[in-house]
Amino acid sequence: MLLDLLFPNRCLHCNQIISKDELVCEICFSHINFLHYNFSEENELKNRCKLLFPIENAFALMQFEEEALSRKIIHQLKYRSQEKVGKILAHWTIERLRFDTDKPDVLVTVPLHPKKLKKRGYNQLHLFADTLSKHWDIPHYKEFLKRNTYQKAQATKDKSHRLETQYNFSTTENIDGKHFLLIDDVFTTGNTMSAIAWEILKNKNNKISILVMAYDG
Repeated sequence: MLLDLLFPNRCLHCNQIISKDELVCEICFSHINFLHYNFSEENELKNRCKLLFPIENAFALMQFEEEALSRKIIHQLKYRSQEKVGKILAHWTIERLRFDTDKPDVLVTVPLHPKKLKKRGYNQLHLFADTLSKHWDIPHYKEFLKRNTYQKAQATKDKSHRLETQYNFSTTENIDGKHFLLIDDVFTTGNTMSAIAWEILKNKNNKISILVMAYDG
């Protein structure tokens, strides 16, 4: 109680005092550029992915813009030790994403290299995916994917250098005949998603859909 009085929760954008369970105030919330994609229909993100790997469906929660609120939100989640942001984003996703017929069987999240995980202290995608898993009743396989190489943070690179990055992922077990929903924070070049998708699709009976918090398109 005393901490709440001394250090009240404030809107990420305008600094107004807000409830401890919120991220932004109502006014600033209206400034978030939410994308109104239908998971099972054609959209810009799905069409981008089609150029890289076979995909079933795709959904992005927000448009990622360099000077906009969406960037501040992702930055808080990844670099400001605000893991709780993932849970808030999950609830925003639940309100907007519906599965009509093709509900995925498994949730998987892009892994961090052990060195980066130790440094950050948490994978920014896990609380997000765990919240979705509980609501949708879809298992989240946290340890299914492994990152084998340590890479410089993408946020510190310009787009031309991101394109040059080579990713090295592997799976920790053989899973057959499942529809995977692959989850990441921001879709930029698609290199990460593509590298992981092709690993999963080595088993020809598997299918891939993707979910991202923000789309940088």
